[in-house]
Amino acid sequence: MREQINQKVHNQERISEQEALWLYQKAEMQDLRQWATTVRNRFHPPNQATYLVMRIINYTNICVALCDYCAFYRLPKSPEGYVLSQQQIFDKIEELVGLGGDFVGFNGGFNPKLKIEWYEELFSKIRARFGDSVEFYGLTVAELMYIAKLSRLDYETAAGRLKAAGVRWITGGGAEILTNAFRERHSPQKYTADDYMDAQAAIIRAGLNTTATMVIGFDETLEERVEHLSRVRKLQDETNGLFSLLSWTYKPDNTELGGQELGPEAYWRHLAISRLFLDNVRHIRTSVLTQNENALHGLHYGADDFDVPIEDQVTQLAGATINRDVQAVLAACRKEGFEPHYRFIAKNPANRFHPNVLQGAP
Repeated sequence: MREQINQKVHNQERISEQEALWLYQKAEMQDLRQWATTVRNRFHPPNQATYLVMRIINYTNICVALCDYCAFYRLPKSPEGYVLSQQQIFDKIEELVGLGGDFVGFNGGFNPKLKIEWYEELFSKIRARFGDSVEFYGLTVAELMYIAKLSRLDYETAAGRLKAAGVRWITGGGAEILTNAFRERHSPQKYTADDYMDAQAAIIRAGLNTTATMVIGFDETLEERVEHLSRVRKLQDETNGLFSLLSWTYKPDNTELGGQELGPEAYWRHLAISRLFLDNVRHIRTSVLTQNENALHGLHYGADDFDVPIEDQVTQLAGATINRDVQAVLAACRKEGFEPHYRFIAKNPANRFHPNVLQGAP
């Protein structure tokens, strides 16, 4: 199998699901590093990496999804539940801009009191206030699904309304592991994997940019990881609408599921396999949020891009630690032998609006 995969890598042939499973189970780390770097260098300059300084704004923690791996959510009647005001959200964006960042992700919960009109008003005001100086992920795929159902809209109509309110991106958050069996075990209120993929395809048809995400280290089988990657690859074959894949590791603190977090070597292995398997996705992103400086070693295993986040309560409450010293993170990147280049989204008009344009970003 090793020679078979080696030949495929060098001939630029597609890796099969069976071969991906073998890579998880038996491949040597040295081989994975070499193969993933070979593929990475076809997409990106060697020894360079791109990054963003960004903030995830957790605008509400009220959620009825009941995912057993989440430490963040509170039920609607909880005294600890909250919804941020528009001014609080504006203040968080202003602080990010003051720190040199220009990208915001919105991530909250399935809040039954927030229908699509609440989001339309918020996002239109953000676009009016900040213009093109700030870009943002207007929600995750999973949140859009809930809002659409709550507001009695189909997915494409809901995505179109958000686009009209100034949204350009819906991130692939809420994917975790995209198999129906996994979701039945851990997040039965969060829709099936099939429904999720239908929603993401509708988002692309509506003309919005989107990404793929994946979280590893729950109790998922290796076969389930491969199924997730296969769904991503199939969607990209059909739409060419995915800008990137970002994978991170499950954080178990304060969750009902509990467990232990995966170590860095297992994460690097996964990054390499993602790079080899996803021959049609240009960017493989590594997670500083969950792996800290270990994430930057993942640049040797096929990753080419990373965030420097200044806040994400969802993962912080589950055990993530955030280093707001951007220069220290960049120094760690250089220590790995990669020169970091800021990936302009908001400030450079040439890098906006469409994944194919963004793929050429510096």
